[in-house]
Amino acid sequence: MAALIWGGAVVTLLGVAGLMFCAAQSLKARTLPEDQARAVMARVVTWNLASVGVAVLGLMSVTAGLVLR
Repeated sequence: MAALIWGGAVVTLLGVAGLMFCAAQSLKARTLPEDQARAVMARVVTWNLASVGVAVLGLMSVTAGLVLR
């Protein structure tokens, strides 16, 4: 079960890293013209949703590992 816990922790950290990437891209988009900023933000929303999903899957894995321990 330790592998499930640590694997889930790694997956969760990947999701959090993706969220940080989204935040950085959003801050960069603020300096762009409006039409370009909208295009960047459309991509960022997709990455943001995927990152949250990955983080949730990792946390579910950690929780499962702790329950089955």
